[in-house]
Amino acid sequence: MTNVVLFMSDEHNPRFSSTYGHRFVRTPNLDRLAEQGTLYRNAYCPSPLCVPSRSAFMAGRHVHEIQRYNNCKVIESREPSYGGVLAAQGVHTAYLGSASNLYRDPFHLGFSEMLLVEATLRSLNPAAARRGVHPGPRRTDTAHGPEPGRFDVDIAYVDRAVEWLHRTAPGLDQPWSITVNVHPPHPPYTASPEYWQAHADHADLPEHDAGVPAARHPEIAGLRETKGLELPEEVTRAVRRGYYGMVSYVDAELGRVMDAVAAAGLADDTVIIYTTDHGEMLGKFGLWGKQSLVEDSVRVPVVAAGPGFTRGATVTTPVTLHDVQAALFHTVGARRPGHWQGQALQTLPDHDDRRIAFAEYHGPGVVGSGYLVRRGDWKLVHHTAAPDQLFNLAEDPEELVNLATHRPEVHADLMAALQKVCDPAVEDRAAKEFSVRQLAEIDRLRAIHGPDVTGVPWSEFSCGAG
Repeated sequence: MTNVVLFMSDEHNPRFSSTYGHRFVRTPNLDRLAEQGTLYRNAYCPSPLCVPSRSAFMAGRHVHEIQRYNNCKVIESREPSYGGVLAAQGVHTAYLGSASNLYRDPFHLGFSEMLLVEATLRSLNPAAARRGVHPGPRRTDTAHGPEPGRFDVDIAYVDRAVEWLHRTAPGLDQPWSITVNVHPPHPPYTASPEYWQAHADHADLPEHDAGVPAARHPEIAGLRETKGLELPEEVTRAVRRGYYGMVSYVDAELGRVMDAVAAAGLADDTVIIYTTDHGEMLGKFGLWGKQSLVEDSVRVPVVAAGPGFTRGATVTTPVTLHDVQAALFHTVGARRPGHWQGQALQTLPDHDDRRIAFAEYHGPGVVGSGYLVRRGDWKLVHHTAAPDQLFNLAEDPEELVNLATHRPEVHADLMAALQKVCDPAVEDRAAKEFSVRQLAEIDRLRAIHGPDVTGVPWSEFSCGAG
């Protein structure tokens, strides 16, 4: 009987870790996990935004299939979750921590246990749904500096995970999985004083900012303009320093969970996977946060160790969070719905230059949908409202030189691969139509609750896909 611990952070650009080669952001516990298992070098999220990415991961389907295009959740989806599907097959499934960025009431997802999970309200901000605009900068977008107690909530999450691993897991007579969520390194860019101080000498600037030619691509420039977040140098340095401190904190909490698995005598029968929901631009091309199909925003760390994973291996085959979810089923020996996306990480070859990784973005800040196709060294970003981008990531990992017009044969090959996944024009229209429905639902709820209401219970939402 093999079990699985999934440790999931929020908004961790893998490039900011020693595991993925950063020169000063040290992540010794993630390094340790990679030494014990397998590092996936080219891993992608389903969509570079919280609700689309986490919902697609939870439901095992592409974003356009479940119509979770943005962070507006006023139209609920009834898609089954991996926790519910596993539980129905006799796997004990525990979910711990924040569940605010999902497609339905978290207590209706079918997990065996919900630990320290709150049923949250949902914003009625129409900018979260409307295409071509952005909700605008918030305090958390620029807040930075030392903050005592910054990680108290997340420390409590990990305390509960450690307790569960010691007290509950050893007594279960069935396979089990536990998903442990922590909020950092998501903004605000603050850190508890010890982690802020640990990076006192690391308040740097992005190497490729808004002044480089690549930052003038219409999609990037448009997103930068709609988000309206231009930071002075001293704030940029401080924000990056805070992010580094948060990454260090997350790594320490991962280490606590790894140590708890070992101390509870579970190591020989437990897979541990670390990942996140999407990346963070951190000032590259003048962008902050996510919402871009640039590597920094759409790439995620994936490191897995335990039975079925080769010790000290590095996989270059492109993978996605759907493959991570499939790995949960493979680990516990459960059957996965045949129409769900992804293939178990354990079953993929180390180096497959023909396998496709797919991601998409339909949310606020852009006029039209964007689609990413990664195959081998090549990455295509197809925009429905801007020129396409094509990069050879082996030669140009920072995506500075667009080869879309110089390599038409590669562009055509990857467009054909995209068309096998979906029709981009059709899905762009569907996303726009769904946004209109969301805005109408917001108007309906505001008419009931008044214009100043900040949220409504899940029970009052209308139902969409699923």
